[in-house]
Amino acid sequence: MSDASAGRDAAPRKFGMGASVRRKEDPALITGRGHFTDDYTPSGTLHAVVVRSAMAHARISVGGLEAARAAPGVSLVLGGADVARYPGPPPKEFPPVVPGTERLFPPRPLLVADIARHVGDPVAFVVADTVEAAQAAAERIDIDYDGLPAVTGAREAVAAGAPLVYPEFGTNVAFTHHRGSKEATDAAFARAARVVRIEVVNQRLVANYMETRGVVAEYDPETERFTLTLGTQGGHKMRDIIAEDILGIDPGRIRVVTPDVGGGFGTKSFVYHEYPLAALAAQTLGRPVKWIQERAEHFQIDAHGRDNVTTAEMALDAEGRFLALRVDLLSDLGAYVSQYGADIAVGGVTMSTGLYDIRAMDVTVRGVLTTTTPTDAYRGAGRPEAAYLIERLVDLCGRETGLGPVEIRKRNFIRPEQLPYLTQGGRKYDTGDFAGHLDRNLQIMDYAGFPARAEASKRQGRLRGFGIATYVEACAFPGSEPATVTLNGDGTLTLLIGTQTNGQGHATAYSQFIAAHLGVEMDRISVIQGDTDKVPTGEGTGGSRSIPLGAVSVDRASVRLVRQLKEIASDELEVGVEDLEVADGTIRVAGTDHSITLAEIARRAKDPALLTAVGEFVQDECTYPNGTHIAEVEIDPDTGVVRVVDFSICDDFGVTVNPILLAGQLHGGVVQGIGQALYERTVHDGDGQLLTASFLDYCVPRADHLPEIRFATHNVPSTTNAMGIKGAGEAGTIGATPAVMNAVVDALARARGITHIDMPATPERVWAALHAN
Repeated sequence: MSDASAGRDAAPRKFGMGASVRRKEDPALITGRGHFTDDYTPSGTLHAVVVRSAMAHARISVGGLEAARAAPGVSLVLGGADVARYPGPPPKEFPPVVPGTERLFPPRPLLVADIARHVGDPVAFVVADTVEAAQAAAERIDIDYDGLPAVTGAREAVAAGAPLVYPEFGTNVAFTHHRGSKEATDAAFARAARVVRIEVVNQRLVANYMETRGVVAEYDPETERFTLTLGTQGGHKMRDIIAEDILGIDPGRIRVVTPDVGGGFGTKSFVYHEYPLAALAAQTLGRPVKWIQERAEHFQIDAHGRDNVTTAEMALDAEGRFLALRVDLLSDLGAYVSQYGADIAVGGVTMSTGLYDIRAMDVTVRGVLTTTTPTDAYRGAGRPEAAYLIERLVDLCGRETGLGPVEIRKRNFIRPEQLPYLTQGGRKYDTGDFAGHLDRNLQIMDYAGFPARAEASKRQGRLRGFGIATYVEACAFPGSEPATVTLNGDGTLTLLIGTQTNGQGHATAYSQFIAAHLGVEMDRISVIQGDTDKVPTGEGTGGSRSIPLGAVSVDRASVRLVRQLKEIASDELEVGVEDLEVADGTIRVAGTDHSITLAEIARRAKDPALLTAVGEFVQDECTYPNGTHIAEVEIDPDTGVVRVVDFSICDDFGVTVNPILLAGQLHGGVVQGIGQALYERTVHDGDGQLLTASFLDYCVPRADHLPEIRFATHNVPSTTNAMGIKGAGEAGTIGATPAVMNAVVDALARARGITHIDMPATPERVWAALHAN
């Protein structure tokens, strides 16, 4: 009998697949018993602050370091010369480039000593008895700036005569990547009956998780090991990059401990300067060193998201069927190439054709350097950008052909009988019913009744719009996430797994599978993720991988452990394994009250190895969740204020593990998508100064901005995942943004014939568009 099926019939299904189990993590969090990085301050801790460049682009000369070192309470001040032997955080993705072109990835210093290239570039690291003492000492450091020209946008960076971030390169283009067939695309465009063109801006965003970053670094001179306590999305990669790429030591000399994490969204996946700096300081001083980020620093230095400018053209035949897609994309990388920054747009364009049967594609991506904070993965990481582009373009195709937003999609969807379907981006969609979830959501949103609602809004002086977006994403990328389940001596169970929760509810989801197979209550299960000494391996959390990969491994480990425990119980109860069943924390002889508790099994086991089981599911292909998001908006033409009055999701997630957790993930993602569509925008002035550097200037959605979010599923199990799961963590952000913007454009087009506006659709922008003439 295989691991995937052994023990299933006997195991109770109280908590298993599809059960609506409430989050076991929440009682501690909502009663203030969570334990975050800033809650940890070991005895003798020193505190650090970072001195940062106030200019976006300048030659600098740093003075006053000795004065800072002499300040009261100061233990250490590091400048660029002190850490020159150590490189800064490196890029880890190197996408293929167009033949004949170069990949120009500049070195990133750990502390800047000569040229600052964005506001917030780190210049000095000050360690003192208290944060206040460190801040006072930092004020003694004098930075002399010789200003250089700034360039703060991708379009500006590629314009003729633009200032160069790295003059030695002779260009601001770090790489040029191509995907698809230019020849096939050109041929399709040559025979097209119509070509529809759009240019969209996917603006720069700041992640703004609830908990800002921080680190507590400790060093043990006897073992020559570091312990770094910090919020991550996976400690193993963090450990390896800090050790191998920056400090030049064996990864075994670093332990990364991740306590509770107050949000990640991709942005806590990356290594930042403060982590190795704190480690070096702790080693030098022989005392723990703690750095906690201020919110203003988060705005300035944590990797920003999105920031693309994209032009796309669709070739259509006389019946409105798509023939080919041409895309030119500028991706603003910022001043340095961040950890995965070069791959975000490149990976995203593999999804360029969306859910549509488009037989030719020609896509060019240019990664561009600017004097701004580096960009990297932010919830969805390239897939929201691709979905936004194709869905805005498809809506425009529907408008220009007269087919409308529904028929243009249905006419061009990949049909179920075409699946599995290999896209021009190289993605292999396995299952789905794309017209099915569109139809269901149109029914949920009463599409037929929209004209009456639009007329009612008009009588009240409002403009009403209806926006549709279908989407598909690639997630749970090929790989694995081993899980280890152990029965403890008191009958409790412990799971070790290398994913890392940032608030998603992993402990609940994973415990469901263990509880279902072992017949125990959820509070009898401990889930350990954030400790690289306790958990041997881990790929971390990102790309909606934790449940599709991790849950299958947990399920397999649980099944294997049940089989091993039954072997022990078989000897103790003197019956065959086939006569045993698991129930209520015991293993009993079926149909009798003759049983043995799990605690007794743990105590009596002659071979302790039988109390632990490892499960691993290796997935060879991505999963492809997809769906339809629909937004209905009202616009006040006198003020330009857009209000989302209704929002509905109908998604295909394959198999649902926990409907409550799923809805929570979708709601959060939709809110972030609405935030990008209507509110969030990162703005620099001509000198590269960040003008939106606080919540006074950078608007995030509030509760009163949001409607009730309806949610339904139209699931078709995945064939690439062993349990049919497709993944859901990023889906809300992918579908919501184009749905809202298509609704805004629909309202503007109905009222004034306006067919384009860029994000965010702020009151100022909407009012200006309505009153342009």
